[in-house]
Amino acid sequence: MVRVRPPARAFINMAESGEKHEEREKKERKFKENFAKFYDKNYKKFLLITAALIAFCFVFIIVFHVQNGDFIHKDISLAGGTSVTIYNSSLNVNQLKQDLPQYLGEVDIRSIKDLVTQEQKAVIIETGKSSDVAKQALESYLGYNLTEKNSTFEFTNSSLGGSFYRQLLIAILIAFAFMSIVVFIIFRTFVPSAAVVISAFADIFMTLVIVDLMGMKISTAGIIAFLMLIGYSVDTDILLTTRVLKRDEGSINGRIFKAFKTGMTMSITSLVAVLSALIITSSFSSVLSQIFTVLAIGLGFDLFNTWVTNASIIKWYAEHRRGKK
Repeated sequence: MVRVRPPARAFINMAESGEKHEEREKKERKFKENFAKFYDKNYKKFLLITAALIAFCFVFIIVFHVQNGDFIHKDISLAGGTSVTIYNSSLNVNQLKQDLPQYLGEVDIRSIKDLVTQEQKAVIIETGKSSDVAKQALESYLGYNLTEKNSTFEFTNSSLGGSFYRQLLIAILIAFAFMSIVVFIIFRTFVPSAAVVISAFADIFMTLVIVDLMGMKISTAGIIAFLMLIGYSVDTDILLTTRVLKRDEGSINGRIFKAFKTGMTMSITSLVAVLSALIITSSFSSVLSQIFTVLAIGLGFDLFNTWVTNASIIKWYAEHRRGKK
């Protein structure tokens, strides 16, 4: 029997490793080629998915507005009412949800818990009633007086809340308009600029529909989260458009794929950070929880609208421009 010396064994291992590496590269190239053929054949059809989703969202929002008189469920900070915080660790939230509607009508009740121990520290009760009515009803139900030591009351006038709501909507419209202007200045071409704006609009619009389907009552914090979402929605779209249209090396698919790798890293990093913050804040801060919930939903839709909607439009435009040249 011939024994292989260690140096010879090392060369054999290196050769085997090289063969495996070459085989992996072949599989990767084959996968890219097959995916490129599939993408070239179907990328225009992907826009039908986006069109169907946007059409559904429009129909849903119209029906929702007819039924509710607005585009969102507003909490007391926008609709007006009283927020009562009762510092009592023994109150049963589920029992309160069953009993308090007969005293205060429609109410929203949630608990505040310690971040580490998850022990209940207080209960927040939101109602459309005035502070005096809410206090009298709660004292009658609880059987003890609510004072500054064991509770806090915050009242928002309905006209003031409505005025603030209108101002926030105007702020969102102005921010979106300025964002659109900046995008058109950057690219100076209608189709790529419109693709970025459409994708950003779709992110916000689809997020709004999901928030309504969840029955979430939007506060001022939620409106501000939608304002923040405008900035989150355009970064990867601008990256994609810049990589595909302002660079000439490689194929169009290759440039899209390179932008995809960079953009997905950016988006997933942001999404993980937002989800982590949502998990941490959900037990003790309804304001932060709502902000991070809206951002998480919006970032999820941004992945779809950037790499399906915007990528398909940009590829279509790039192919058309190349055909002209």
